[in-house]
Amino acid sequence: MGKVIIACDFAGRQETLSFLEQFGEERPFVKIGMELFYAEGPDIVRTLKGRGHPIFLDLKLHDIPNTVKKAMRVLSSLDTDIVNLHAAGTRAMMEAALEGLTRPDGTRPLCIAVTQLTSTDQTALEGELGIHLPMEEAVLSYAENARRAGLDGVVCSPLEAGAVHARCGAGFLCVTPGIRFADGDRGDQKRVMTPREARRIGSDYIVVGRPITASADPLAAYLRCLREFEGEEA
Repeated sequence: MGKVIIACDFAGRQETLSFLEQFGEERPFVKIGMELFYAEGPDIVRTLKGRGHPIFLDLKLHDIPNTVKKAMRVLSSLDTDIVNLHAAGTRAMMEAALEGLTRPDGTRPLCIAVTQLTSTDQTALEGELGIHLPMEEAVLSYAENARRAGLDGVVCSPLEAGAVHARCGAGFLCVTPGIRFADGDRGDQKRVMTPREARRIGSDYIVVGRPITASADPLAAYLRCLREFEGEEA
């Protein structure tokens, strides 16, 4: 299972399938986010899983523990590989999520917690969210709560991945968006790195959207990501 996850942030089923047809026999790991899931519902997960794609279902649940537990129980039936929620929902919510996500046979997808979005910078963290800590400390606090709740890892900026591993252990996963090629556009992301830099600093999985989905040759861009992230020379 590849560790470069393509963010399929498309408006609907046909656009998604047309995009993935460009990959031929490749079956990349894909992220289904809110836009696509809300447009197409659970069937898009079943369709892509049936075609052989590993799935990261990126819905960022955040509610009272009982509601999240029930929602995760529903999502556990979709045979995804990774699901997520917001660490800001507290340890009780994360523990309830794991209860709901775990199937009767004891299996479950990986469950990871969002720390701080990569579109959030220090100014917004303090001025809008009222968190008066350095960004890295805020992320580490969320990560430690997720670890104590029993989660498998976190979503964080690649800038914080090394510190998260140092605090929570090498086996605690860091899934990192905010990936751009060195010669690419940052878009609305504030805390970014290249695939090669992200791997060096400690990312376990990278989530890549526009550098692949907006490329004139998505397959070539994807393969470039794989080469850079796996440490091979282009």
